[in-house]
Amino acid sequence: MSVETQKETLGFQTEVKQLLHLMIHSLYSNKEIFLRELISNASDAVDKLRFEALAKPELLEGGAELKIRVSFDKDAKTVTLEDNGIGMSREDAVTHLGTIAKSGTADFMKHLSGDQKKDSHLIGQFGVGFYSAFIVADKVDVFSRRAGLAASEGVHWSSKGEGEFEISTVEKADRGTRIVLHLKSAEDEFADGWRLRNIIKKYSDHIALPIELPKEVAAVEGEEQPAVEWETVNRASALWTRPRTEVKDEEYQEFYKHVAHDFENPLSWSHNKVEGKLEYTSLLYVPTRAPFDLYQREAPKGLKLYVQRVFVMDQAESFLPLYLRFIKGVVDSNDLSLNVSREILQKDPIIDSMKSALTKRVLDMLEKLAKNEPEQYKGFWKNFGQVMKEGPAEDFANKEKIAGLLRFASTQGDDGEQVVGLADYLARAKEGQDKIYYLTGETYAQVKNSPHLEVFRKKGIEVLLLTDRIDEWLMSYLNDFDGKSFVDVARGDLDLGNLDSEEDKKAAEEVAKSKEGLVERLKTALGDSVAEVRVSHRLTDSPAILAIGEQDLGLQMRQILEASGQKVPDSKPIFEFNPAHPLIEKLDNEQSDERFGDLSHILFDQAALAAGDSLKDPAAYVRRLNKLLVELSV
Repeated sequence: MSVETQKETLGFQTEVKQLLHLMIHSLYSNKEIFLRELISNASDAVDKLRFEALAKPELLEGGAELKIRVSFDKDAKTVTLEDNGIGMSREDAVTHLGTIAKSGTADFMKHLSGDQKKDSHLIGQFGVGFYSAFIVADKVDVFSRRAGLAASEGVHWSSKGEGEFEISTVEKADRGTRIVLHLKSAEDEFADGWRLRNIIKKYSDHIALPIELPKEVAAVEGEEQPAVEWETVNRASALWTRPRTEVKDEEYQEFYKHVAHDFENPLSWSHNKVEGKLEYTSLLYVPTRAPFDLYQREAPKGLKLYVQRVFVMDQAESFLPLYLRFIKGVVDSNDLSLNVSREILQKDPIIDSMKSALTKRVLDMLEKLAKNEPEQYKGFWKNFGQVMKEGPAEDFANKEKIAGLLRFASTQGDDGEQVVGLADYLARAKEGQDKIYYLTGETYAQVKNSPHLEVFRKKGIEVLLLTDRIDEWLMSYLNDFDGKSFVDVARGDLDLGNLDSEEDKKAAEEVAKSKEGLVERLKTALGDSVAEVRVSHRLTDSPAILAIGEQDLGLQMRQILEASGQKVPDSKPIFEFNPAHPLIEKLDNEQSDERFGDLSHILFDQAALAAGDSLKDPAAYVRRLNKLLVELSV
């Protein structure tokens, strides 16, 4: 062993300390996955070397035969994993092995509950494979040298997983990384060739480069110990290049865990080979859970890109639209050049064709999941529904397809769960109904109890209840579905079309005519507060509501714009009253103009509160209400 220099002891990042504590205290019931994670990292390191060597062949240092080697020493109770990939510099080792250098760290720590089973899922979402070494080891040594650096610039990183690590500079002749696990006394079962071979076959058979173990050669008494012979124990061919009929579900699942750095099985996958004008293979996965950085639009995303089975790029984001950023997998093209860059990808017409086809493939996969596995799709929607709602605005060509995948709460449910698809809604629509009715709001309780729904309840018409912050924005891009247009029940002058009988329409016209005097008095009393006053066709129980003008922003959009500091265009609501309500009848008979004005403003403010809006002048509302209460008590 060469002399170590520039030795120093550094502390782990706080998040890593907490993570190691979970690892060391047997977070995983399945301890053998440590080897899968370390092999997966080694495979990534080899892929990165291949990619960098396209531009700088000298990084291969004369050794182009890329591989991973796993060995063990029963007497020393060690397992060693070595790759001849890109390797690490001293700075790389401190950054990659001492910190969780990934967006969403704070969210990750915030979600840790102390429940080991739940926390293992969170760690799987976060992808921190190296630290799984401490499941079986009480000390880990890492020897590494980055390709292209001098042999004297090797690095030795060492830790017992107790809050700090040592790092020093060493001589290392070969590029790449060697990890030595000093096994805990109870884990020496892993210092065994048969055990390691089975783990590799089980979890890492899909890795597309050789994983070698020492060949078991019986020693002959009296002869020198033979030189170590190595044998490849995995299939060592790219899984996506094999015919679908030859790949087992378990192999697809393990490949997903490798490519996505996830600990859970995927929800669904699609493996497809395209031949003809374009030639490429894709293997696309839908994760079971959402990553922490799903809503950070600048977070890394995209597919692994290969060109003729040579790794070219991680997170190639040009192959899928942004609303499908949660999809994991690989795409392997025969039509792109090996020196392709992100900039070239953005301008290449081949990419546009591939993106269009891959997007349709993902949407088909989700349609199939929704149709055949509705319970699983329900789980998918909880995790990824809000991201899917970005789709209609971003992907006009697939708007109808995306709309069919959307799920909403409705007046037919009682728990606010988003389970109603548009096709289901239309299938149970009333005879003669040619519209899809919806209402947006801040909370489920608010929209469920909204006065805007009264006439719909009376007539038994289902209304979709939209409470996500993105919903009003979404509906500005969804004009119709299956030939039926969407109608916001809080907007404009409600027209139920064929759902209203001729008698109903005639009666409504007569009532409106008889209340023209009251309409004028209310206009005078409410003045600039309203754009219009009219008799309501929406109400059966409440005295009044506020409707939104046909072209005006709804409350959700106004609040989003105000929160982001943008100027919101001025607009005034439409005041609608229920002529059959006792309060309105009393108002109509009120002789005092002052009292009429106070009552009108109280009704207006109550309607604003029922709509989820805040009052422009709360003090005036309280003053008028108190005045009314005093009068009633006299």
